[in-house]
Parts: sequence; C-alpha cells; structure tokens
Amino acid sequence: MADASLPRSAAGPNSPWLLAFVVSIATFMEVLDTTIANVALRYIAGGLAAGQDESTYVLTSYLVSNAIVLPISGWLSKVIGRKRFYMGCVALFTASSVACGLSESLTQILAFRVLQGIGGGGLAPTEQSMFADSFPPEKRPLAFSVYGFTVVTAPAIGPVLGGWLTDNFSWHWVFLINLPFGLLSLTLTWLFVYDSPLVKQERKELWARGLKLDYLGFALVVLGFGALQIFLDRFERDDGWSSPFIQVMGVTWIVSLIALIVWEWFHPQPIMDVRLWGRRAFAICSVVMFIFGAVIISTTQLIPQLVQTLLGYDATEAGMTLAAGGLVSIFVMPLAGLLTGRVFQPKWEIGVALVGVGAGLYYTTGLDIDISFWSASLARILLVLWLPFIFIPLSAVSYVGLPPGKNEEASALINLMRNIGGSVGVSVTTTMLAWRGQFHWERLREHLNPYNLNLGGQSPQAFAGALQAQSSILSYIDVFYLLAMMAFLAAPLAIFLPRTPKGAAGH
Repeated sequence: MADASLPRSAAGPNSPWLLAFVVSIATFMEVLDTTIANVALRYIAGGLAAGQDESTYVLTSYLVSNAIVLPISGWLSKVIGRKRFYMGCVALFTASSVACGLSESLTQILAFRVLQGIGGGGLAPTEQSMFADSFPPEKRPLAFSVYGFTVVTAPAIGPVLGGWLTDNFSWHWVFLINLPFGLLSLTLTWLFVYDSPLVKQERKELWARGLKLDYLGFALVVLGFGALQIFLDRFERDDGWSSPFIQVMGVTWIVSLIALIVWEWFHPQPIMDVRLWGRRAFAICSVVMFIFGAVIISTTQLIPQLVQTLLGYDATEAGMTLAAGGLVSIFVMPLAGLLTGRVFQPKWEIGVALVGVGAGLYYTTGLDIDISFWSASLARILLVLWLPFIFIPLSAVSYVGLPPGKNEEASALINLMRNIGGSVGVSVTTTMLAWRGQFHWERLREHLNPYNLNLGGQSPQAFAGALQAQSSILSYIDVFYLLAMMAFLAAPLAIFLPRTPKGAAGH
C-alpha cells in the first residue's frame, strides 16, 4: 500500500525498499564507470593507436558532459517526468557504453563517452530525490545507507575490476560489462518504479503554465561547468596558468559561473535553482559534500597510484589495495544508517566523522618508501571507516526544511558539489604531487656534495632512482597532509547544522 503521508513516493504500491534496490543498480553502474576506465587508459591508447595524452580525453569527455547535465537534471526530471527521464538516462548510458566498447577509433569513443556522460549525469540526482520522496524522515538515513554503499564501494571495486578485465581480456570489456546491468535496471525500473499522481499533476501544471526555457541559464551552465571541468583536468598537464589555453578556460568558468548564479537567483523558472544555497543548512551540507567528494575520489586515485609508482604493482594489485576498505564499508554503511538520527544527532555525527577522516589521512602521512600492501590497505580502511558517518547523515540533513517538490533540485546540487569536489580534489592533488615532487628533489639534491659523493655501493643510476623515489613519497605525504587539514578545518561547520528530532533525521 502506498503511504498517504508521502504523496510524491516513487515506490507506488510496492515497498520503498524494493525501490531502493532497483535504483541502486544504475547507481552502482554509473559510479563504477567513473573509476573503472582509469586503469585501462594505456590499453585504450594502444588499441586505438592514440597517444597517452590523447587517451586522457576518454576521461575528460565523460566528465565534461556529466558536469553539464548534472546541475540541470532536477529541472529536466520535472519537465520530462521523473520515471521517463530516469529510464532515458539509463538507456542512453547503457547504449553508449556498448558503443564505447565497440569503438574502432579515438574519435568514435570520445563521441560515445560524451553521450555516456549525458546519461550518467541524470542518474544520481533522480535516484536521491526518489529516496527522499519515498521514505519517511525517520527511515531516510537507513535508506541512504543503501545508496551510500554503492557510492563508497563502487570507486573501490572499479580499479580492481578494470585492472582484471584489461589484464585478462581486453579494454573493450571495461565498457561492455555495463550492458547486463543496464538491461536489468531498465526492466526493474519499468516494473517497479512509479510517478505518483502528484508528480504527474505537477508536470501537467508546469506545461500548462507555459514552459519558458531558460536559454541563457542553460548556455551559462554549459560554458561554466564545461570549462571548469576542462580547466581542472588539463591544468597540470598543460603547465598551469602559464598555458594560454588554461588561462582562457579559467576566465571562462569564473565569469560564467558568477553570471549563472546572479541570473538564476532572479529567474522565475531557473534551470538550476541556486536559491537553495540561500538556506544555511543546505549551503553547509553542500560545502561538506564538496570535501567528501574531494577526499574519496582523490584518495581512490592516490593510493593505487602510489603503490604502482613506488612498488611496481600492476593494475589489479594496485586496485586490490582499495578492496579491504570496500569490505569494511559493507558492515559500516548499515550501522551508520541505523545510528543516524536514532542514537546520534546527525550534526555531531558529521563533525566527529570529519575529525576521524582527518586522523585517518594524518596516519597516511606516516607511510614511507618501504610501504607494505597491508599498510596501504590499512590507510584506506581508516578513511572508509568514517565516510558512511558523513555521507548518510549529510544526505538526510540536506533535505531538512526544503519546500515540497524541491527534492529534485536539491539532489542535483548536492551531487554537483560531490562531483566538482572530486574533480577539484584530483586536479589539486595531481598538481601538488608534481610540484612538491620537484621541490623535494631539489632540496634533497642540495645536500649532495659532488666532490665527496658516497653512493653506498650503488650505481649512479640506482642512486638517482632512490632519490627520485624518496622525493615522490615525500610529495605524497604532503598531499595526504593537505587533505587531512581540509577535513579538520571542515569539522566545525557541523556545529551550524540544525538539530533534528530524535528518530527523524531529515524531518
């Protein structure tokens, strides 16, 4: 029976837990895809006769189109219809994944990755709005633990699965593996997901009033978020601000996003409802979600990269360093869902968890050049252990006090902040690794006396390699220290989040 107190529920006559399972399939597929292709880049480059630098556009093309669609997905969901829009996104993502796997040139795969990013960009916001509309406030934390499980574990599984597929089969299967998941998601969504009468009525009223497309807002979204994603992805590769191309991209995204916020704030039918950031709780949640994205996505890349660079791990072994953290999240996610709002106030849970994340990252600064597999895995475990206690209460508190019918727009903005946080985190850490690696190389070399150089029995080449490895591990330590400070500094923000009635985190 449908819950009369939830007139916007997408579960229809079925249990909302069935809905949670159904929509989590596509979530897992899309989040998995953001990391699974990373480890296959050199294989893709070889298979398509492309340069290594050109192959990185396989990632950039997806991220740019994803970043453009994500902030306007709430508006699109209302205009097209939530279920129709969601199934369209799943179908486009699945079909373009297969097309990517069958591509025979770099041009083809880039075109299909753009389409894949468009389909993937609408999934997460629509799914989260379904969760918020289909569960009563007291059950939202536990429900979001189901969703959070996919968000935290998929990035950990992606490098492992991607490495295994490319090492044992071919890079094509990195994309083709999405086909069975997509077909299953489409079938179950068609059978068990509904647009409630109220949601259908809101769509009819929207069209009856006359749909006034916000052309300027859309253009600013495309320019602003497209340029921002290109800027972040290419900043380190193109030598930062010394590159004219980076300068143009930097000016474009800064001017466009400022103009977007001003324009959308006063527009009667904004394509992106930035006025939600005028609410204190939602603004704070957005900032914390930005940091959450920066930490989880950048560390998902940093730890495997570290062991590949310094220990010579292959793609599968490097991905396995994240697997233990994924196993931990299986147990911690439901526990965080049960405790949030029932035992602990979400605001204090978020604050303590941010301190815990900072402590886990600070532990990682103690790693050295002789790091073992289990030390790298423990570093990931100490981080993942706390992330559910940020993501779940944050997902619940984000919807506190929002007007009815605003869950789609809120979900779009929250997911936008997580994705941008991830992109910023990867860009900043990549740039910092290069700069600090050079810095430490110069400082270590200053202490060498060319007239009395004792190599300890090593060849000059081996000694130079050891010096390079030492510079590299020091740069990683600097990056982990920076991320730890971000988490520590963000923790006090939780104090300003609203209290929620016990048992109703998100009322």
